[in-house]
Amino acid sequence: QVQLAESGGGLVQAGGSLRLSCVASGRTFSSYAVGWFRQHSGKEREFVAAIRGSGGSTSYGDSVKGRFTISRDNAKNTVYLQMNSLKPEDTAVYHCAAGFNLGSNRASEYRYWGQGTQVTVSS
Repeated sequence: QVQLAESGGGLVQAGGSLRLSCVASGRTFSSYAVGWFRQHSGKEREFVAAIRGSGGSTSYGDSVKGRFTISRDNAKNTVYLQMNSLKPEDTAVYHCAAGFNLGSNRASEYRYWGQGTQVTVSS
């Protein structure tokens, strides 16, 4: 069983930066891939980024490539999402998720989910 808790969301102006954190409970956190997904109001969940358990491989959604960076510190059971050059269309609730996969971009491959943190980017 893994429990996830996101933090770091907030209100930022366009062009600004935020760093989200996802802290996990459990002793085997390094065995799990972690993904970040976001959900705009009334829309389907969108893949943002993922990282393998070892941290050696990452992947990104097309809309965030070059602006967002995912990383992890397994000693702290934490995954980070550094978000730069934020745009109003990045406004969403951001969720982290953990699962036994190779850094998938499919929400169905993640078993454990956090409650989410709101990111709002003003123009």
